[in-house]
Amino acid sequence: MKDLFSLGKAAGSKAGLPPGSIVYVGREREGTPRLSLIQYDGGGAEEHVLDSVDECRDRLANDKVNWLNIDGIHDVSVIKSVGEQFNLHPLLLEDVANSHQRAKTESYSNTVFTVTKMLRLGNDNEQIIAEQVSFILCGNLLITFQEQSGDVFGVIRDRITTGKGRVRNADAGYLFYSLLDAIVDSYFLILEFLGDRLAVLEDAVTTDPQPDALAHLHRLKHEVVYLRRCVWPMRDVVNSIMRDTGGTISDSTQIFLRDLYGHIIQIMDSIESCRDILSGLTDLYLSMISNRMNEVMKVLTIIATIFIPLTFLAGIYGMNFEMMPELHWPWAYPATLGVMAVIAGGMLVYFRRKRWL
Repeated sequence: MKDLFSLGKAAGSKAGLPPGSIVYVGREREGTPRLSLIQYDGGGAEEHVLDSVDECRDRLANDKVNWLNIDGIHDVSVIKSVGEQFNLHPLLLEDVANSHQRAKTESYSNTVFTVTKMLRLGNDNEQIIAEQVSFILCGNLLITFQEQSGDVFGVIRDRITTGKGRVRNADAGYLFYSLLDAIVDSYFLILEFLGDRLAVLEDAVTTDPQPDALAHLHRLKHEVVYLRRCVWPMRDVVNSIMRDTGGTISDSTQIFLRDLYGHIIQIMDSIESCRDILSGLTDLYLSMISNRMNEVMKVLTIIATIFIPLTFLAGIYGMNFEMMPELHWPWAYPATLGVMAVIAGGMLVYFRRKRWL
């Protein structure tokens, strides 16, 4: 319901506007967007923190790979400036400003535009942080838009700086693949995190199910469903990029994209397994609670059944008729208690022989 409300609010904020209107849709944020430009080739790499998009335009080098990263899409003036400087389609810029986009990839002449969802653990390693990342690949220029600072691209930056791997000797298309691969690898980390929580919850449910276990199961199931919503469209995204015939992605990079596609399929299989386990644990929890309630009701029913004939005898001798022969008998009281004890004991033996106890 919360996701549906967010989507409805996002659509409502743009109602009546013409297509291509750049309106930020997302969480309220403050601060100035941060712009950084990394340029590299086989000989070396350098990074610049920029004050404006105009400065990026002046620093671009045709003989190097240029990676412009922008942290913060709440300031639509920066998005508009990027569109003006690099002649980007208004519909593309509109999607960049909308943080509720579904993962997708589209082509605009010689430009490839891709939207993905990046997941990472917070500093406490207990909270999952979701963020939209937009990619714009145009020649030797790759532009990335992030909602806020902090991402999973640190390992890629290290490879560029230190010259490890093949990224420094490859084109911008390979950088694009590397960043997508880092996002998919982060899904493995989230899946491992959810798997650990699932193992703990499974032990709690199978050993001693508590009332709060069902709430934990529903919360974990919601997180698994959200992870599935992030991963499922990525299959189509990578598949569409592999089918690119405009020469934006080189044949050498296509091989790595096929490997990335296999990783996504593997993650999807793991997610489906988690969903099945969660459904099984939910059924197991409800079954164990039901069995526990049945055991309690069985004990209470046996106790009530035993006391039915005893209550019958007590009711007869509680009527206090004067002509009852046992009223004036000296051993009437202990004899009645003895009969009650024999009846109760006999019923217990009968129940045990029937295996009701």
